Amino acid sequence: MPKPPPRYLTTPEAARELSVNERTLRHWVATGQIEPDFRTAGGHMRWDVERVRAELRAGLRDRRDADEE
Repeated sequence: MPKPPPRYLTTPEAARELSVNERTLRHWVATGQIEPDFRTAGGHMRWDVERVRAELRAGLRDRRDADEE
């Protein structure tokens, strides 16, 4: 069975999925810790929900804890 197409999240949705503040997610982007899947013509970031979940499993929670210290 073919894999369904990715579901893209807005930045606020991705931040909620990661249980972090939207500013924290934007900080991670600014410092190169994570990249959005693409940006819209207007410059808005979009995130693949499955990749965001994989990033979370790979250790973003550890980075979040370090950023908040």
